Amino acid sequence: MRPHTYFIKNRVLMTMKYPIRNRVSILAPILMLLLSTLAHAQVTLLSPDGKVCFVFEQKGGDLAYHLDYDGKPVVEHGALGVNIDNHLVERAMGIPVDTSRVWTNGMEVTGVERKTMDSVWTTVYGEYAQIADHYNEMTIHLMKGGRHGDDTGGYDKRQQYLLDIVVRAYDEGIAIRYHFPEATNGLFMHITEDLTSFAFAPGATAWHYAWAQAQACKVKLQRRERAWAEEAERPLTLRLANGLYAAIGEAALVDFVRGKLKLKADNELQMSLYEPADIITAYDMPWRYILLGEKATDLINNKQMVLNLNAPNQIADAREWVRPGKAFRVCRLDMKTALEAVDFCVDRGMQYIELDAGWYGPEMKMASSARKVDERKDLDLPRLCRYARSKGIGVWLYVNQRALSKELDELLTLYEQWGVSGIKFGFVQVGSQQWTTWLHKAVKACADHHILVDIHDEYRPTGWSRTYPNLLTQEGVGGNEEMPDAEHDATLPFTRFLCGPADYTPCYFNGRVKNTKGHQLAMPVVYYSPLTFLFWYDLPEAYRGEKELDYWKACPTVWDESKALLGEIGQYIVQARRTGDVWFVGAMNGIVGRDITIDTADFLQKGKKYRVETHNDDPSLKTRTQVTSEKTTVKGGERLKLHLQPSGGAALSFTPVG
Repeated sequence: MRPHTYFIKNRVLMTMKYPIRNRVSILAPILMLLLSTLAHAQVTLLSPDGKVCFVFEQKGGDLAYHLDYDGKPVVEHGALGVNIDNHLVERAMGIPVDTSRVWTNGMEVTGVERKTMDSVWTTVYGEYAQIADHYNEMTIHLMKGGRHGDDTGGYDKRQQYLLDIVVRAYDEGIAIRYHFPEATNGLFMHITEDLTSFAFAPGATAWHYAWAQAQACKVKLQRRERAWAEEAERPLTLRLANGLYAAIGEAALVDFVRGKLKLKADNELQMSLYEPADIITAYDMPWRYILLGEKATDLINNKQMVLNLNAPNQIADAREWVRPGKAFRVCRLDMKTALEAVDFCVDRGMQYIELDAGWYGPEMKMASSARKVDERKDLDLPRLCRYARSKGIGVWLYVNQRALSKELDELLTLYEQWGVSGIKFGFVQVGSQQWTTWLHKAVKACADHHILVDIHDEYRPTGWSRTYPNLLTQEGVGGNEEMPDAEHDATLPFTRFLCGPADYTPCYFNGRVKNTKGHQLAMPVVYYSPLTFLFWYDLPEAYRGEKELDYWKACPTVWDESKALLGEIGQYIVQARRTGDVWFVGAMNGIVGRDITIDTADFLQKGKKYRVETHNDDPSLKTRTQVTSEKTTVKGGERLKLHLQPSGGAALSFTPVG
């Protein structure tokens, strides 16, 4: 075990091989001195590369921290801890009532444990075939009370509270979690407030989303900004006054209340709970994390930290049946159209069809049962599933949460018998502890029946697809159903997509799309979603052999390696991804045309020849889609110049020659 160093006012007090609590018998005199002075303790944690520096301290009984990156301040000061109101249960159990205004005020540090993790894990699927998990961790053990009341015989009636603050420092950022050890006096915990806060130097800019499917407002951390009338969705991306980039988020949310971010004061944010939460100890709250980077693209390349904060895969046979892929929505709910959709998927290299809302009746009515097809619809689902399976195509069904909550067990048994591949959860309730817990239990239940899941509408991921990879994707994004502009699209990779996949549902032929075909063509590479819906709002007959759409046919939805190459938030993004030895590159531009230079040394093997297929916008073409396609040969290390049209984009592939 690594030594533990305790600091008092920036000075080393003592270094111990084991935590204090394990050495009381032989270090009692030193322990008394330590506990009397640890009210002003300062403990430092560094990332493996030494750039991320987290400092925990106590000031006047309050728990606090500050955070630096490579010597530059990130969080100038922040609060730690939670507020708990247990006064009624304390009275009922005969335990002295805690009257503190701030529950964590006055807690004593009883020990600090440290560990280092340096491992690599293999994904079931993802943006990478393998992910490194390398961090330094410290757990700060805290205690309050324990010296009052009767602990002899019967119930332990001492006023004693235990809290651990677990901090992990990655090269990519920092993560903080509150762990409640099992209570000695049997108390439940009624958590009313998350005190975690983040104070930044004046001048920081944030991309604020008031709800999961909203468009971002670019704002300062100032009360005068109207956007702060609403709390901000997570992750919240910031550009700090010193040029660093940060994103504050939440990971491993499974059975707790959702957190958002509120403006506590000018230049200071605080986690805000949807509602109070009730827990039984021992218990882990979700992680609160800060991704860090010197460039905006660093946030994208560092986001696998979110998966590392979640538990490993719990589906033993996941690799046998969890199959990512591309999907096509059946726009007209009749058998003829559904069968044609299956054939279209076979032709266009897609893996699934989906029957959307309405197949079982009015989805918003509790009386509608998803166990049978609406009698007015010409659909035979068992027959459709058999035909699709014979062609290698799976079938997804949309089911509103009303029907799921009412008859989930019956539906899963029935759908497994029919041969349904997946369920798209519709209009889920989010935020509360009740519905957060229900939702994740429902995903687990689907896994028991070998059914995949896509969650709509306001749900945003926190990395749980690592633990239950049958959760392929989720919405929680303003996608093509909203027909957003190119600035919105070029913002998403730096904001919403930092927390996980998003079901954006790219369109191609629909006339309401505001952006070019080259912009749309690049989406499946730039926007990661293991289940990717393509041709949203289109019927199969809309396709007329457009050559550039072979790019979508060849493009997978999961990858062996990924790297964001270039980009600025809201302006443009260039993303490279590899499957096998083939690289796909997607460039999506904002509303201002620009020239870009792609340095292939950033992702290709130097000196090796590659055949390059490039699809780019050409407004001078007299074709329906105005996309030009050309083939060239390059050597790894060469530079490619591209012009991106306003609201445009380009899609490229690099295949080794020889």
